[in-house]
Amino acid sequence: MLEAGLHVPVMLHEVIDYLKLAPGQLIVDATLGTGGHALEILKSITPAGRLIGIDRDEESLRVARERLSDFSGNCEFVHANFADLDEVVAGQGVDKIDGIIFDLGISTFQLFDAQRGFSFREEGPLDMRLDKDSYISAYDLVNNLNESEISNMLWSFGQERWHNRIAHLLIEERKTKPISTTRQLADLVMRAIPHRYRRSYYRIHPATRTFQAVRIAVNRELEIIESAIKKAVAILRKQARICVISFHSLEDRAVKHTFRQLKADGLINIITPKPLTPMAGEVEANPSSRSSKFRVAERI
Repeated sequence: MLEAGLHVPVMLHEVIDYLKLAPGQLIVDATLGTGGHALEILKSITPAGRLIGIDRDEESLRVARERLSDFSGNCEFVHANFADLDEVVAGQGVDKIDGIIFDLGISTFQLFDAQRGFSFREEGPLDMRLDKDSYISAYDLVNNLNESEISNMLWSFGQERWHNRIAHLLIEERKTKPISTTRQLADLVMRAIPHRYRRSYYRIHPATRTFQAVRIAVNRELEIIESAIKKAVAILRKQARICVISFHSLEDRAVKHTFRQLKADGLINIITPKPLTPMAGEVEANPSSRSSKFRVAERI
């Protein structure tokens, strides 16, 4: 039986429409997650179509296998980083594909599991690894980087205004004991930010930017976006499309700049000059979709 709290696929209708799906196609879901987008994609491309689903998180893949069990003959599940997209696809005996979707960031399925360490709202180990086999965890970064490195991380990956204060307090705190839990880190951030700014400056929880920054650093999320998109475009058939959903400005900026570069190189046409955002009804039904941006390009 599937677990409660499955990730609700964001901008699902837009993904299905813009991929221009048809029976018999070969589609790659580079961030399979628990299979929300993939389920609807498979409905559109079967019975003869095929989907290659890639994810770094083995637990998400396990759930996706169960969720997509009715399409098991049409779906390949691959535990891998989408940074290795070209190798994964080649390993499936594939040369060209008919479309690809990237849904960046983390899912509510992962956030709901306190033991994964992604959420500042629940007590859990300071982990944040999308792939549990990865060597570096949030604990390692928070407890081993120096003050300057932590400050730079918080600003570069979280655009955290109070990065210097947070980094300084963190260094002082860990002189007494390691920062080992999500609650410890969240409480530390709260104490570092001047009280009068906690409500006026932040429309979100004050620890949000810090947790985002550490998670991005742990999983090297930004540095692989550009190369993965370029690898995806290289294996698209002519007129096949790439769809990318991002959830914060740093991700969206990386996607936008990569698309522009590929357009300048004569490889793609950009279908969405400005990113699409969720309709009001979707945001109301699924508040976690509110920050998402959707960009689409087509192979020339």
